[in-house]
Amino acid sequence: QVQLVESGGGLVQLGGSLTLSCAASTSISSFQHMGWYRQAPGKQRELVVVIDTSDATMYAASVQGRFTISRENDKNRLSLQMNSLKSDDTAVYYCNARTSIATFWGQGTQVTVSS
Repeated sequence: QVQLVESGGGLVQLGGSLTLSCAASTSISSFQHMGWYRQAPGKQRELVVVIDTSDATMYAASVQGRFTISRENDKNRLSLQMNSLKSDDTAVYYCNARTSIATFWGQGTQVTVSS
């Protein structure tokens, strides 16, 4: 069973930065796509960014230019650098990994941006 464990969430001030990490229990090179999603209170889970095995990325328009995803195959880790954080970034952030036949989710980590 694949496990994804997020860390790095917390409380940050408006305009601040935070780095999220997702540790996988298996080699992440086996995942065709990995990414970050988020869910704010009362809203649906939404895509933040995805990355594929060629390191091609797709960012949500709301985070483009502020967030950066990175994939460290040697450490089996996915990271998300978040800069210039806004109130609207407050959410639970989930790590996601997909193969051709399965999708895996982490338990989520809370990010709260305070003004």
